[in-house]
Amino acid sequence: MKNESKKNLSLLIIVISSVAFIYGTIKAMGIVDKTHVGTSNGIYRSYVTTSQEIQDKAFTLTAHCSDTLCEVQSVLDFVTNIPYQTNTFQQYSAQQTIQQNFGDCDDKSNLLISMLHALGLKAYFVLVPKHIFIITAIEDQRLDKTKGLWVNGKKYFILESTARNSKIGFPLHYTLDDIDVIVEPFSNEKIPFKQLEWKR
Repeated sequence: MKNESKKNLSLLIIVISSVAFIYGTIKAMGIVDKTHVGTSNGIYRSYVTTSQEIQDKAFTLTAHCSDTLCEVQSVLDFVTNIPYQTNTFQQYSAQQTIQQNFGDCDDKSNLLISMLHALGLKAYFVLVPKHIFIITAIEDQRLDKTKGLWVNGKKYFILESTARNSKIGFPLHYTLDDIDVIVEPFSNEKIPFKQLEWKR
């Protein structure tokens, strides 16, 4: 009788462990799906965050602003003044990039887009060969004469995180054919585009 009970208990533990393992594996695969996106150069991994620390930093940097243009330029100024340094083997989180005070285009773009998100601003990653930059749409007459990247008929301005003191509407240093994918950073969904233009 005791042996039968032990056998049943052992079987129950094995079943529960198996279910927990399968559930954990499926959950982990879902997280990977939301942080990885395939490109023609391999896999890109997003390190965006919604942490309170990054939200607080974004709000502090933009406390003096009364419009979106000021908010975007303020966080862009902060990120571009973090020294550029390539990280061959590791990507860093937004918090780590601030703490260590350096980062490459991935690190700095993840930080910038996380702060824009904290401010309620939509922005996207643009992946080109060996580089990543950000685009965002800003409605402001002061930008009417600034060239932008038009995606499916909508104008977006380039934010270049690696150029110190760069301005909103950074020039496109690639051909339109170089643009591999445009990615929504928090869902990691590719944005389908049929038409790309670089113009005012």
